Amino acid sequence: MAGEPTSSIFIGSASGGANPQQLELKRANRHGLIAGATGTGKTVTLQGIVEGLSAAGVPCFVADVKGDLSGLAMAGSPTSKVHPIFAQRATDIGMTDWTYHDTPVQFWDLFGEQGHPIRTTVSEMGPLLLSRLMNLNDVQEGVLNIAFNVADKEGLLLLDLDDLQSMMVHCGEKADELTLEYGNVSKQSVGSIQRSLLQLRSQGGDHFFGEPALDLHDFIGLDDQGRGVVNILAADRLMASPRLYATFLLWLLSELFEELPEIGDPEKPILCFFFDEAHLLFDDAPPGLLEKVEQVVRLIRSKGVGVYFITQNPIDIPDKVAAQLNNRIQHKLNAFTPRDQQAVKAAADTFRVNPDIDVATAITELKIGEALVSLLQPDGSPEPVQRTLIKPPSTRVGPLTPEERSVIITTDAIGAKYDTLLDPQSAEEILKAKADEAAAAAAAAKAQTDSEKAAAEKARQDAVAAKEAARAQAAEARLAAQQQRELERQQREQEREDARRAREAARPTMADKMMQSAGRSIASSVGRQIGNQLLRGIFGGLLRGR
Repeated sequence: MAGEPTSSIFIGSASGGANPQQLELKRANRHGLIAGATGTGKTVTLQGIVEGLSAAGVPCFVADVKGDLSGLAMAGSPTSKVHPIFAQRATDIGMTDWTYHDTPVQFWDLFGEQGHPIRTTVSEMGPLLLSRLMNLNDVQEGVLNIAFNVADKEGLLLLDLDDLQSMMVHCGEKADELTLEYGNVSKQSVGSIQRSLLQLRSQGGDHFFGEPALDLHDFIGLDDQGRGVVNILAADRLMASPRLYATFLLWLLSELFEELPEIGDPEKPILCFFFDEAHLLFDDAPPGLLEKVEQVVRLIRSKGVGVYFITQNPIDIPDKVAAQLNNRIQHKLNAFTPRDQQAVKAAADTFRVNPDIDVATAITELKIGEALVSLLQPDGSPEPVQRTLIKPPSTRVGPLTPEERSVIITTDAIGAKYDTLLDPQSAEEILKAKADEAAAAAAAAKAQTDSEKAAAEKARQDAVAAKEAARAQAAEARLAAQQQRELERQQREQEREDARRAREAARPTMADKMMQSAGRSIASSVGRQIGNQLLRGIFGGLLRGR
């Protein structure tokens, strides 16, 4: 019965029930690997393991890349197409108690479409993972680190991408000052980070950042029957942005590592984490990030968390990480190319030798639903590799309908806790307020300056107007004086003209002159005659002159 104490979960066995393979719960936090080519049965194997862990009271997290794992929420059906295959498989491996049943499920979705939204804050993710997410180079990552440092120093919360965008603008404006304190902060690097932010938004990354942020304790729960709740992340759309997918799951692992207490090796894990398409985590990852991944995988075991990587090719996992994966299930691999052959050899070399099995040959011969299995035994040692038929799942193989998914989302324990996006005061609002204050102060200073300039301009214009008025008045005075002088000149001219005319008028004409001359001649003659007469008459006969 679900929830009853158990020390292991059944994985499968050889035909007839020989060599049963059990995953010891006390060793389930020692991590694991499920590998195999496409179509070899990895998803069904994963589904069966999750069912067993849930029934044992172990919560799980799984990334549902193809949508198939949503079927964990519903019991399988005897009328399904795969029922005859699964029923025969159960008979072949001696499972007399195999029945269909459901598993308690919570659906999550970064985009909030097929499950509850999952969010974190920019500050919680940190510059290292953000640099990976935005594919920044070393110089740009250094500038991003400075931006986080400045935000911490100035008490600015970085919650969403708008906050980070505002913070980068702030750093760009203070680039010269920050360069003196922290080293080179070029506006070109700031601009490159801003362009990467735009690209991240276009991939839907802005859905991932904000409040309310995920409470990890909502991942670790039991239902009323004591079964572990399975948290299923809808990742089909997320896979269109592989870097976002890988960074999100790595962030989730790091959060579990940071938040959970040290408990050593518990009787069973407090959570098992299944990382599908694991190669995306390591593709083009810088050495610093790979070192952090290896550190988290190595140390999170003591937090009671088991991490299981699912990938097509085991050589996709770096050696330092692969060395931590103790529970191994290997489905068929092809050996068509040199890389395939290398993968076959690498996979064969990781198993504890079983003299009865040629592992390298068996890997290429496995049937669908068959795998090479090596799990840790109760004493912690790996079991010799066994060729194993994987048990059939008890839940539905295939996706839920949208209606079934909707019912589960609206009736689970999470409710509407994460459905409404919050927008508390953070870096964007604070920096905007500061910018508005600075703009208002600048506007006031400019207004005062403009007022002073206007007053000075008015005074200048008044002075110019006064000068112009004085010039006009002087000009009028000069004109009046000129006119007066002209009038006086004309008067003088008129007087001279009048005098001339008077002289002309007083001057006798030619006739007058002739008459005057004649008159004078006559007068002179008469005068002389009169004079002569007078002289004679007066003097008598005395001769006194002519």
